[in-house]
Amino acid sequence: MQYFVTGATGFIGKRLVKTLLQRRGATVHFLLRPESEGKVDELLQYWGVTKARAIPVYGDLTAKKLGVAADALKALKGRIDHAYHLAAVYDLAADEESQVRVNVEGTRNVVEFVRAVEAGHLHHVSSIAAAGLYEGVFREDMFDEAEGLDHPYFMTKHESEKIVRKECKVPWTVYRPAMVAGDSQTGEMDKIDGPYYFFKLIQRMRQILPPWMPSVGLEGGRVNIVPVDFVVAALDHISHAKAELGGKCFHLVDPQGYRVGDVLDIFSKAAHAPKMNLFINAALLGFIPRSVKKGLMALAPVRRVRAAVMKDLGLPEDIFTFINYPTRFDCRDTLAALKGSGIACPDLRDYAWRLWDYWERHLDPALLIDRSLRGTVGGKVVLVTGGSSGIGLAAAIKFAEAGAITLICARDEAKLAEARKEILLAAGKDARVETFSSDIADEASCRDLIDWINANFGGVDFLVNNAGRSIRRAIESSYDRFHDFERTMQLNYFGCLRVTMGLLPGMVAKKKGHIVNISSIGVLTNAPRFSAYVASKAALDAWTRCASSEYADTGITFTTINMPLVRTPMIAPTKIYNNVPTLAPEEAADMIAQACVYKPVRIATRLGIAGEVLHALVPRIAQIVMNTSFRMFPDSSAAKGDKAGQPGKATLSPEAMALQQMMRGIHF
Repeated sequence: MQYFVTGATGFIGKRLVKTLLQRRGATVHFLLRPESEGKVDELLQYWGVTKARAIPVYGDLTAKKLGVAADALKALKGRIDHAYHLAAVYDLAADEESQVRVNVEGTRNVVEFVRAVEAGHLHHVSSIAAAGLYEGVFREDMFDEAEGLDHPYFMTKHESEKIVRKECKVPWTVYRPAMVAGDSQTGEMDKIDGPYYFFKLIQRMRQILPPWMPSVGLEGGRVNIVPVDFVVAALDHISHAKAELGGKCFHLVDPQGYRVGDVLDIFSKAAHAPKMNLFINAALLGFIPRSVKKGLMALAPVRRVRAAVMKDLGLPEDIFTFINYPTRFDCRDTLAALKGSGIACPDLRDYAWRLWDYWERHLDPALLIDRSLRGTVGGKVVLVTGGSSGIGLAAAIKFAEAGAITLICARDEAKLAEARKEILLAAGKDARVETFSSDIADEASCRDLIDWINANFGGVDFLVNNAGRSIRRAIESSYDRFHDFERTMQLNYFGCLRVTMGLLPGMVAKKKGHIVNISSIGVLTNAPRFSAYVASKAALDAWTRCASSEYADTGITFTTINMPLVRTPMIAPTKIYNNVPTLAPEEAADMIAQACVYKPVRIATRLGIAGEVLHALVPRIAQIVMNTSFRMFPDSSAAKGDKAGQPGKATLSPEAMALQQMMRGIHF
């Protein structure tokens, strides 16, 4: 049996050729552009045959009779039993001109070619897109009934099929595959389209929300997804059926079909992301008058927001056209043709996890970006305040190891010198680490720091506002200690602002820069006994939100880290923390590195987000929970002013001990 295939290098075509070659005595001639000659050896290896059985025919889909040389046409004349036309543009984002040139004119050239070589049968692989946005059930014997063909992809797939139906002089059969996904057994896929467009959104939901938290999704219209192995098997089987196929059409679809919301939920489950329990009917968006939509899109800020969201999620501009997809597809002829063959479309729920796993390992756009810390900060100037110990020192070590010009500041010169030695020991003697003694709570001292940085390094590329002071003391123990609130504000808020505002002009001039502010989980949970500390961090959080809005168009970005409890010298005086799960400084430094690499607006633990949600939804209940913990855990002796006391001997109530045991099981 002799075959001719266009699109043999494509995702479906490669697999179809391999399947055809498994037939006894089969020889496949495949169209290949001359400039792609280098692909031949790789293709032959994939198919497991020699050039004697897989023969390239050099030409061009966009040329008359495929641009095949006259002697090659003569050699193929009368020898081709079946010709398969799969080459097409399947990209929603492609421009109309290229889609017309390939999908429409390319099909006309194929029709001319099969007539010239007197092929026995043309198998045209169209698409369910040929039905356009038809309202209702589209049968396999329907074609002219298609409607809503305004989108270039719909239009060109419909027109190409029309050419086969009207102009082809040899027997023909049309196949309309649904949205083709990866292999149901391996998950293998070659590009991002169809349901894959939403994978990034699902991934983001998984990153910020615990899997048990219900979420809201779009119900949307009907969507039909089939795995590539089913499409190839069905196409191969039907095209070799003994029944008369001339002039017929087969829908290679999932007989079940799903709503968009169901598909999102299935893939959310496969990704271990939050389950979508509540669905909003996307059709409701249709009630917004077109004039209103057009007016909104005329506003520059609206266009910027839309473009930023679409780019961030990797969504094509026209994706919302398909959210309310109105068409369902009947496939009774296909089911009859496949009866007894053992070929059937598998349930999406059974293989969705394979598709997700392959995407995340091979196709996630983030994999193509250098997300290493070295790729982000190598050769860049990074300032870490409070860098002589704890989180700051651990972060400085990471930056120095990654090749950054690492600057650290703190008040104690001796500690800075020791910290520098430790950083160089970890990062190597060639690492560039500079120190400067400064009290950023003091305006003059902070100004000296800024002047030193600008004069010697021309500003910074990354600023980590880590220096901070924590006080754990109940308000009732602070009536005569107003200075507690003043000194936390001086360092945690005003000190950070002095450094940030001193370095911002340089970032603005360079049109780039990233600022990481170390906040606290207490800002989200409103932790009792930390009113002075939390208030100062909350002030910094609020300032950061305002600043990030003002500088959104300047290339300067901000990340707030609502840091959970970390084992540092700052918490050492409170011995009760010995019984509470905490992060190591190195783990906290990993969060800072993540902030610099990915530049998210905020990084918070699931526990912190849960606390914020609790306070937002049921504030009274949240207050009762926090008040209970407040009464269970007393002030330390030091907080009460008993310097001669033994803070390590503080006793806990049975309830507090039970709560500690529960907290041990919480993963931050």
